[in-house]
Parts: sequence; C-alpha cells; structure tokens
Amino acid sequence: MDRHPERAAALAAIDPDWNPAWPVTWQRHYAAVRELLRDEDGQTEVQPGVTVSGMDVGAWLARQRQPAVWQALADGQRERLEQLGIAPLSPAREAPAKPLKGGSGAFERGVAALVQYKARTGSVTVPRAHRERLEDGTEVRLGVWRSNMRSRRDSLADAQRQQLADLGLFD
Repeated sequence: MDRHPERAAALAAIDPDWNPAWPVTWQRHYAAVRELLRDEDGQTEVQPGVTVSGMDVGAWLARQRQPAVWQALADGQRERLEQLGIAPLSPAREAPAKPLKGGSGAFERGVAALVQYKARTGSVTVPRAHRERLEDGTEVRLGVWRSNMRSRRDSLADAQRQQLADLGLFD
C-alpha cells in the first residue's frame, strides 16, 4: 500500500485495524472476543473452551492474560484488550485449572441452577457474571455456563440440547 496511500487512508477510515502490526490470527481472536463481549455489562469471564467461529477464544484469552505474554504484547494489543475490560493476571496468581471433562455433573448442576433462576425471575436471560447458589450450597457460575451451552450447542448430546430447548434457552 506504500504506492497507494489514498487506499490505505480509505481502508483505515473504514477499519483502523484493517492492517494490524501484529499477526492477523491475533486480530481474529481479538475481534471474536470483542463481539462475544459486545452486549455484556460489567465484569465478564470467558473460560477456556468457549468458542466463536471454531476458535477457542477462552483459551486464547487466558494465554493473553498471562503476565509474560501480556508484557510481550504490543501497546496497541494491550490497549484493545483493556478497552474490553480485560487485564493481565497478577504475577502471583496463576491461570485457573482447566475444569474436569465429563462425569463431573457440571451440566446437571447448570440445568438445576437455570431451572431455579427461571422459576425466580421468569427468564433464562442471565447476566454473564451472575452466580446462582443451589439449595445444597453449590455455587454455579450460571451466566458463564449459559454462554458456554449456547456456544457449544452443536456439540451437546441430543438429550441435553432438548432439555435446554425445553427450558427456553435455544429460542
């Protein structure tokens, strides 16, 4: 574009990030996280395993927040993440352990929390940061769970998908 500065200026007017100084794969992940968080209010958490367009943006974001990775980012990259309310982990705090796969009853606890929330509020629209405490004292990060179920809809078993549809999650 050096030979056509007017084209570069026109493209920059449309999208300042059309030609980032960092890898385009980073920009794609960032854009996916930005769109995922666009309608969220307040502090949000994107867990590893949350996918957008086939990209695990949760794992990507967890990596970006690691102190060493955060420091290695370009100023513009850090600024973009900070505009989304994303900050690095403190050096003393490690990334959360990956949740156990299968058999942990996480789906059943999430359904129980959603049923309880719906009974109380009449809605299955849950703020992302909301936590629901079940009668047995278990706390479920219901907003995150709901978001994960919606983004992983195609990978759920038919019975699970039907159960969530019956609750009104996939309307």
